[in-house]
Amino acid sequence: MPSPQQARAQASAITSGKSVPEAEAAPASRLRALFDRPRLSPGQRRIAQYLIENLTEAAFLSITDLADRAGVSQPSVTRFAAAVGFSGYPALREKLQSIALGTLAQGPAAAEDYGGNELQAAVDAEIENLENLRRDLADPDRVIGIGRELSASTPLTVLGLRISASLAEYFAYAARRIHPDVRLVTRGGTVAYDALLQSREAGGSWVLAFSLPRHAQETLTAVRVAREAGLRVVLITDLALGPVVDEADVTFATGTGSRLVFDSYAAPGVMAAALLQAMTDADPERTQARLEAYEHIAEQNQFFLRE
Repeated sequence: MPSPQQARAQASAITSGKSVPEAEAAPASRLRALFDRPRLSPGQRRIAQYLIENLTEAAFLSITDLADRAGVSQPSVTRFAAAVGFSGYPALREKLQSIALGTLAQGPAAAEDYGGNELQAAVDAEIENLENLRRDLADPDRVIGIGRELSASTPLTVLGLRISASLAEYFAYAARRIHPDVRLVTRGGTVAYDALLQSREAGGSWVLAFSLPRHAQETLTAVRVAREAGLRVVLITDLALGPVVDEADVTFATGTGSRLVFDSYAAPGVMAAALLQAMTDADPERTQARLEAYEHIAEQNQFFLRE
């Protein structure tokens, strides 16, 4: 009889293709599709970040007002519009307005019309992050493809420094149940460099990196070292743009909760679990064999309480 975890592995396989065709991508995701294609300058990234964070207001600003709000010059806004594929700022603004109007049609944000306390508002914000992630995952093919790549990388390195270490540890702990060689890196500097170089020398091809607020300079440096060593990088972050995103081969950007003193990470945690599921699906025979062997060892050594 399969264990509960084995049964879940069998029952929760991801189905390729858009299973929810009516779900429209979240506004922030649609903006990333516009802005992530080119390599933007720091000033242009500032404009993009302002538009993503203030879409419903920014979409109706004049070029002068947008430049003032973003802290750049008017020619910088014009160059930004051209860099992301538009004939000029008016064409870009028209596109932004179509996205913004669709957002406004859904009604005001829950935090604006809900009379709960600050803790409830923080939960509401995380619910919105999860709803945005749900829209992003309407077509799971990208997650499925990356899951196959991570599954095939032996060894697979998981990188998370400072506050990001907790999610990296969660991912690595679970991934070791289904993957034969997972290497966790939670210390920066030369320790990270050694681990990344050794992973590549051992035949590894991918690193899964977490970069969450506050974003560590060490993470950027480690990702650059990984790329220089020949490793490819999947990044889970809250950033739509920025230097760490520029260095990654694949980015999954999800919102984080920022209503309390310390950030909360509901959506990045679900994103990590989705990649684990995709790895599980990528090699079902290996998955079942490893889970069965682990359950046998766990039973022998009484790792867990009987429920």
